[in-house]
Amino acid sequence: MPAPLRDEAREEIDVNAVTGSNRANAFGLDEEQNAILDGADRYARAELYPLSRRMDDEEWWPDEAFRQIGANGFLGATIPEQYGGAGLDLLQAGLVLQGFSRWNHAMALSVVAHDNLCANNIYRNGNEEQRRRYLPDLCSGKTIGALGLTEPGAGSDALGSMRTTARREGDHYILDGSKIYITNGPVADVLLVYAKTDKERGAHGISAFIVEKGFPGFKVAQKLVKMGYRGSQTAELLFEDCRVPAANLVGAENQGVAIVMSGLDLERAMISPLCLGVAERALDLSIDYARTRKQFGKPIGAFQMVQSMLAEMYVLVETMRSFTYRTLAEAAPLEVGGGGRGDIHRLTAASVMYAAQACHDVLDKAVQVHGGAGYIWESEINRLFRSTKLLEIGAGTTEVRKMIIAGELLKGMDRHG
Repeated sequence: MPAPLRDEAREEIDVNAVTGSNRANAFGLDEEQNAILDGADRYARAELYPLSRRMDDEEWWPDEAFRQIGANGFLGATIPEQYGGAGLDLLQAGLVLQGFSRWNHAMALSVVAHDNLCANNIYRNGNEEQRRRYLPDLCSGKTIGALGLTEPGAGSDALGSMRTTARREGDHYILDGSKIYITNGPVADVLLVYAKTDKERGAHGISAFIVEKGFPGFKVAQKLVKMGYRGSQTAELLFEDCRVPAANLVGAENQGVAIVMSGLDLERAMISPLCLGVAERALDLSIDYARTRKQFGKPIGAFQMVQSMLAEMYVLVETMRSFTYRTLAEAAPLEVGGGGRGDIHRLTAASVMYAAQACHDVLDKAVQVHGGAGYIWESEINRLFRSTKLLEIGAGTTEVRKMIIAGELLKGMDRHG
């Protein structure tokens, strides 16, 4: 108990005030956190929502969007202000993503790939020169970031089956290989790319490099057309004798596995608020539709079966919210190299597994509430529904997440005998 509450001279304590504050901190957002979420929501509704339909219809990328998002202070969320960022913690950054996802989930996906997978990884693992060179432009939106990990033959086994190589030649590394399903790939200016510098060491012979789109030997092989998140650009990338300055090695040579594993845990934690934002929007749309759509002379919301679906959707959204916030708060202090094992590894896998499955269930019910209107491609609820499957695949499939959770649980049993 805090010292002021132990002071015997204080005979009267406002118990309601104390317990009320504790409840708010444990189960809800404080005033500052609510302000961040509300600010992101208002900006996304006004500026990003009008872009969402064309992005989906045409796989269109609005060229100025990132600069505008950066100018409004929403990029570089977890980057300190000295490098141009907002200096927020991981939970606060997740709230920005949640607010964006309600109104334009494709843009939100591009933002999390840029901010969390690229910029935050460079901040956490790069040296001071790399931070000062790359972070200010990433935080302002002048440049767009991406992460290059997955390969055509290496998805769930991204580390063990990695074939992209990097060999040292004087003051450069020469990268050869390819990456696929890379979010922001077609539009990225700066990429954090993983390659094997010691093939004999397997996953423990991987290094991380900062690659600029203008480096000789780097090119976008093809832009990929997707079922959902269509406005968020995705590509296959090629590295053919790609010359990367040795100064762009992130961390030590052959130590990339620590960057990957801690980065994956943070990525999983940050996918959950994306799921939450999408599910929140689907619930709101379904409530509105149930109130206004009439059948048999009354709103469909008057029928118990529709009410049942809305109630189930609400419970799923609220449980997603609690789990998401808890996981973000616990993942925030994760140290470099601290991921890939233990409680946080299990928790982030569980959070994203539940959030993705719950989001899928919410959207399935939302389309059912909308009926034929929800099956039409151009409807917003259809656009949201087509987004759900990616969240059960990206950053490790649902099946991989279950393996992580079970593996950590069984390790715990071994430790306790």
